[in-house]
Amino acid sequence: MRKQQKFSRGLSDKVRKSKAAPEIQKNPFEVKINRKKFDVLGRKSKHDVGLPGVSRSKAIQKRKETLLKEFRLKDKSNKFIDRRFGEYDNKITPEEKILQRFTLERQRTHDKKDMYNLNEEEELTHYGQSLAEMEKMTDVIDSDSDSEEKGLLSAELTATHFGGGGGLLKKKSGGDEDEEQHKPKSRQELIEELIIKSKQEKRERQTQKEEAQELTEKLDQEWKSIQNLLSHKTPKAESKDDTDKPKLDQYDMMVRELGFEMKAQPSEKLKSAEELTREERERLQKLEADRLKRMMGDTEEESVQTSTHISADDINDGFILDKDDRKTLAYKEKTSKFTPGCQKSIQQDRKTNDGRWNIKGNEEEKEDEDGDDDEEEGEEEEGDDAAEDDADDDAEGEEDEEEEDDDEDDEDDHCDLQSDEGDEDEEGQGAEEEQVSAKEPPAVSEEQKKATQEAARAELPFTFKAPECYSDLKCLLQDHSSQQQRLILDRTVKCHHPSLAVGNKAKLQKLFGFLMEYVGELATQNPPDLRTINALIPQICSLCQMFPEAACKAVQTLLSDGGHSMEETLEVKGRAPMPDLDMLVLLKITAQLFPTSDFRHPVTTPAFIYISQALTKCVVSSLEDVCKGLILCCLALEFVSLSQRFFPELLNFLLGLLHLTVSNKHNTDYTVVAPFRRQERNCDLLVLKDPNASLSWNRKPISLRTAHRIPAEERDHYRLSVTDSCLDLVKRCTSLYKDLPSYGHIFQPIRTLLLKHFPVSSYPAPTQDLHREILEAIPEEPSQQAPLVFKKKKPIPLKLFAPKVVQILDYGKKRGNTKEEKERERLKHKYKREFKGALREIRKDTRFLAQEKLGDIMRRDAERKRKVKELYGSLATQEGEWKALKRKKRK
Repeated sequence: MRKQQKFSRGLSDKVRKSKAAPEIQKNPFEVKINRKKFDVLGRKSKHDVGLPGVSRSKAIQKRKETLLKEFRLKDKSNKFIDRRFGEYDNKITPEEKILQRFTLERQRTHDKKDMYNLNEEEELTHYGQSLAEMEKMTDVIDSDSDSEEKGLLSAELTATHFGGGGGLLKKKSGGDEDEEQHKPKSRQELIEELIIKSKQEKRERQTQKEEAQELTEKLDQEWKSIQNLLSHKTPKAESKDDTDKPKLDQYDMMVRELGFEMKAQPSEKLKSAEELTREERERLQKLEADRLKRMMGDTEEESVQTSTHISADDINDGFILDKDDRKTLAYKEKTSKFTPGCQKSIQQDRKTNDGRWNIKGNEEEKEDEDGDDDEEEGEEEEGDDAAEDDADDDAEGEEDEEEEDDDEDDEDDHCDLQSDEGDEDEEGQGAEEEQVSAKEPPAVSEEQKKATQEAARAELPFTFKAPECYSDLKCLLQDHSSQQQRLILDRTVKCHHPSLAVGNKAKLQKLFGFLMEYVGELATQNPPDLRTINALIPQICSLCQMFPEAACKAVQTLLSDGGHSMEETLEVKGRAPMPDLDMLVLLKITAQLFPTSDFRHPVTTPAFIYISQALTKCVVSSLEDVCKGLILCCLALEFVSLSQRFFPELLNFLLGLLHLTVSNKHNTDYTVVAPFRRQERNCDLLVLKDPNASLSWNRKPISLRTAHRIPAEERDHYRLSVTDSCLDLVKRCTSLYKDLPSYGHIFQPIRTLLLKHFPVSSYPAPTQDLHREILEAIPEEPSQQAPLVFKKKKPIPLKLFAPKVVQILDYGKKRGNTKEEKERERLKHKYKREFKGALREIRKDTRFLAQEKLGDIMRRDAERKRKVKELYGSLATQEGEWKALKRKKRK
């Protein structure tokens, strides 16, 4: 009993000394005592007494502060970030932060204020006058000017239309007024008088205009007589006096150059790819509509509308206050050089008509100043358009030349003034009719009309429908030249760009497959149409860049079909012929469209395998097969040129081709592999029949057309060309694989053949040079390297009968024998303990979150029940009041 009392007294003291609440410390039910099985002397334990309630409350409080906050803020991205300058920089003092913030704020406000400030050097004008001067209102209105009268209605006209015609009677004499009051004029008579008066005024203006025209012509003739007197050169003595003037300093010259430099011009907005394609399609549709019009004989030209001046204050709302009848002076630009007197008179005439300037002339002068670059760009654009629209440009060019000839006949060699007057509605209509009738081109004859229609029918349409099947594409491209076929495909792709409609993408994806099939058919023709194939390659490349996945699938299908057909032929006949030219063209296009240097690629890897199978399994039975094999070797070398991958089939095939040039095949020091044999029926394909053929041979590239047929008279020359090409490929292989450790062993059979068996003396000098270069590149003896051997195993020792001593440190438990095993067991034990603790914490977190979610649901349900109860109560109250009111009404 003493021991137990003493133990309990010690526990109570420990609980009192803990940091828990006094209530918990005094409650014996909150204390948990952890008893031990064995008491060890000198060991102090920290966990002999615990407070589970306190620990649980601390854990819950900690989860509320961490896990619950994260749960509440889940799927919420709002965050307050202080972006003030230097807020998170501890290296800057508070005074420096305040100074930097004040500086940035002042700069920001300064930029906002100066945003709309205009440059002082620029001066805004309106009709040639400065807006600053116009705001001063210094111009005196001239009451005699024609512009003021043209914009006003006469008193008589106003009285006639709005006053019933009584205004015309006020000008009569006083004696006649009484008589005419009894006999008033009818409205028809008044209108007839008004028409007569307007015709009379029109006639007077016409005569004034003719007189002014005659005076102008007379002035021009007199000007011609005195023009030569004005172009007077200064004598040499005076010119020498002028040269004595002091030269300008370099600073003054630089200042003047800077003054005459052009200011930066704003560039146009860059257009997106979709906008460019949409504009291109609209352009093609417009050109096609014009072609159809010309083909139907509809060559009527639309009336050309003269460009009108638009004021800077115009808001483009369609409102027109009055017709602008002001005179505009225009200067003919046949000659660009003016004499000083003429230039002065022009400047005076420009300022006459109430300060109105020649806007058209100023615009043309600006165009002349900035016209160098624009003309060059325009010429380039016209050159590009001319390549596509030859017939349209020819027809339009003839019309432009006729109009230019008419204009040049009317112009003089001097500076003439041309004024376009604007009259009232009736007069303006009459003048326009006269000008249109004067400028109408002569009537087109029926023969010219038919010729235009035939030319329009001969042109290519500008818009095409996307082919739905291969036969549609074939019908679309047949009977056209290679360039026309390229142009047809180009226009088809532009008219059906994927950004223009939803279904265009599928149409162009089908078009790529049809094009590959069409190229294969062109290659199988006799002779093959290689020019058209070469012209269609850019279109195929562009479609492949637009739709890489569809192009990959289409090429994969063609390669797999070719591989299956080769395997079926091998199974049936035991041997397969060399692939035709369509497969060779397909392999060449594959190398152009897809990367060949990748370690694995969904398209180039099957093509690589197909080439290796063709070089290994296809039989060489004719010179045409030799040509196809050389093409495959060139393609194989192109495939491995970047990756430098070793291609043994390529070297074996080149060795076999060189073996065909050897006449004596009995004692050879090398070995040939399939598809070649040491002795067979076609083993002498490349042996020269005529020894003098090398004298008349010239090196030239081998044509792909020889893959179909080789003329009999050129067979020896063809053998020489094939041998030369084969040696060139061997030389390229030596430079490609020279860094391999087994370089000497790989090329040793080729060196043996060329050194001992190849008849080099019967070949021309270029071939002999290649032969010598190859022998120099290949070493005489391959490098000696140690052979590969297996590792020697240690000898198995004999079994010994000495006991194995194992040190046991932890009794009762199986521990490792060595230090590493003990460490491993310790880490396993620690891992299990930590894993269990993590699982326990995860379960507690899950339980805590479940309780919080349940609490949220219970609170929402209680709030909903409270609101429903309030609604039911209010409805019951309303119903009770209504029933009471109803009972009251019954009484």
